Amino acid sequence: MKLLFRLLANAGTLLLLAYYLPGITVSGWYAAIITALILGLINVVLKPILVILTLPVNILTLGLFTLVINAFLFWFVASFVQGFAVAGFWPAFFGALILSVVSSLVSGLLKKD
Repeated sequence: MKLLFRLLANAGTLLLLAYYLPGITVSGWYAAIITALILGLINVVLKPILVILTLPVNILTLGLFTLVINAFLFWFVASFVQGFAVAGFWPAFFGALILSVVSSLVSGLLKKD
């Protein structure tokens, strides 16, 4: 149940991002849910590998390079999910940043049960 709630919260956040951030478009709830699901899968499978590969840069930037990795993964998902588009790096950066903050808040609220 918590996983479904997180998925729907991320999909809703994606829809709000598309409404408020120029450069991000989501065609509807279906595209938002598919995008949230694929983003979650990529963050579980691909992100740890990329963080390990870029560990020297991450150490030099005190972990801030992880934000760049998040932005590129957000942009990468937009390249193959129909109905979800990101116009460039900066919309992807801010979209990934806001999505990760909201996702962390939702996860924190669900763990208090």
